[in-house]
Amino acid sequence: MFNSTFKNIVLFVFLIGTIAAMSQNNSSLQIALLKYSGGGDWYANPTSLPNLVKFCNQNLGTKISERIETVEAGDLSIFNYPFVHMTGHGNVIFSAEEAENLRNYMLGGGFLHIDDNYGMDKFIRPELKKIFPDNELVELPFSHPVFHQKFDFPSGLPKIHEHDNKRSQAFGIIHEGRLVCIYTYECDLGDGWEDAEVHGDSDEKREEALKMGANLIQYAFTAYH
Repeated sequence: MFNSTFKNIVLFVFLIGTIAAMSQNNSSLQIALLKYSGGGDWYANPTSLPNLVKFCNQNLGTKISERIETVEAGDLSIFNYPFVHMTGHGNVIFSAEEAENLRNYMLGGGFLHIDDNYGMDKFIRPELKKIFPDNELVELPFSHPVFHQKFDFPSGLPKIHEHDNKRSQAFGIIHEGRLVCIYTYECDLGDGWEDAEVHGDSDEKREEALKMGANLIQYAFTAYH
């Protein structure tokens, strides 16, 4: 386990590196997919993040690398990525060390998007309590800035896949006024980002998903300034 001084140095380097990359038109920025333990398929939706990056580069003017990295929950290299995406259908387990690393990442300026690909809900909620035992996972109101970035979603999170015919919901962990983690439930944004032939979603649904994803990216890159 790393001592607190070393962790503080890592957090500082993360913030400086991210801000420097943004000042260079995002030319150095990369996003990552989170690999976790427990048996869940963390590797689901292989075309989703590359498609999201292309959409953001075309519509937000970003220059994010199209190479998507995989990062493990306990790896300090997570601090290289201002945006980390997590998905899957099944079990999730974070060790105490992984939970601490994820907490430090988010408190240091990182942003974690968790997308329930159907079946993750009962597993991810207790694991989030490991990361933030004193912070509640709260439903975000439609007025939250994450819904009003480049693209406007006055009714909140779009509904991409039906699942259990429940309404789509966006939950978040908020620290000192900043959304550090968003959990998208009964929505399936990641499926909507995939190549059209994978799920057969309409162009309209895919565009909704990509626009909401772009809002997440834009918020993650700018919210702590």
